[in-house]
Amino acid sequence: MVIILIVFACTGTTILFLKKPVVAFFVGEGEKSMLFTILYLILILPIYNLFLLIYGFLFGQFAFFWEYEKKFFRRITGKK
Repeated sequence: MVIILIVFACTGTTILFLKKPVVAFFVGEGEKSMLFTILYLILILPIYNLFLLIYGFLFGQFAFFWEYEKKFFRRITGKK
């Protein structure tokens, strides 16, 4: 359980550092607009999921996070 929480913490911290440069590349610096929010959700969500799998692999919990990702995308797409 602790390792899983560490993986989530590492992933969140990595995304925190990547958020500004990735979205700023497409939007530019300045005021945070609705475009910033939309691009953040579109760009960062796949990156977050990728890093979740990478950190899960590094900490030896890939199987758990692979199932977590499959469940997550089933909820998004509505497929059972």
